[in-house]
Amino acid sequence: MKKLFSIFFIALFVFMSAQDNESKETANRFFYELTFKPKKDSAKLEKVMTVLDIVKDRSIYRDYTVIGQDSIIKVQVEAMQKSGVFKDMSKSIKMPKFSEKIIKSYPEMKVEYVERIASGFTPLGIAYYETIKFDWKISTDKEKIGSYNAQKATTEFGGRKWTAWFSTDVPFQDGPYKFSGLPGLIVKIEDADRNYSWVLQGNKKVQDWQELSYTEKISGMNLKVNELPREKFEKTFNDFKKDPFATVRPMMTQDVMSKSIPGMDGTVGDMMKKQEKMYKDFFNANDNPIELVKATKK
Repeated sequence: MKKLFSIFFIALFVFMSAQDNESKETANRFFYELTFKPKKDSAKLEKVMTVLDIVKDRSIYRDYTVIGQDSIIKVQVEAMQKSGVFKDMSKSIKMPKFSEKIIKSYPEMKVEYVERIASGFTPLGIAYYETIKFDWKISTDKEKIGSYNAQKATTEFGGRKWTAWFSTDVPFQDGPYKFSGLPGLIVKIEDADRNYSWVLQGNKKVQDWQELSYTEKISGMNLKVNELPREKFEKTFNDFKKDPFATVRPMMTQDVMSKSIPGMDGTVGDMMKKQEKMYKDFFNANDNPIELVKATKK
């Protein structure tokens, strides 16, 4: 997640030094193309690349958009640091479609759902935890999905009926988003109405893998999160979506708001208005959640 926060606030953190205290691991990265319907009453479909990174004790699922631009962002940030002049990076960087990060801890497959909000100018991670017991019905139907020999399974989750295809050729009982629990990797999964459909496009080994991207690091993010009950998590995140600058606004005096920003046409106040619009456009772009109802605890 929280690439969205990183990009929108990068102007405020760009001259900080990235702290690199994470241990490095080797990850198996699986690329899933997600085709989804962002609006309930529209036939329009959108696509985005997502990734499932699997390391020794966990997997991490997220939108790949900003991770995939890390090297470009690093070049631009280092140029700004060298020149001392800020550049509006929002003009050259593609925004993600989804901001959540989902971590499954092995072997119990406990799900940690993470979002990023702000406490003043400080990024803040919030999360809820759940253990989901999927009631999979495995069929004898088999099919070739891309280069994978796959078998069909169905389940109900989040108020939707899902059909998955899993491959025992890949020795991970995992899948995109929160899905897991089949005797092989999920290579395709979609709901009955095709609001959301993930298809595995490929995979690779990532050496010296770290959970935090370069963009997250320079934005002051870390792996620490505040664990909340799901109800409180949803209220906190919904409040943030309604007013992303609620905790920032009291700190912005009129004098600060009127200051110009080197390398950008406009003042700090102009930038805040632009960032606020970007936030709201992002959050309003999707009114068709993956989960229509919460999972039942078992």
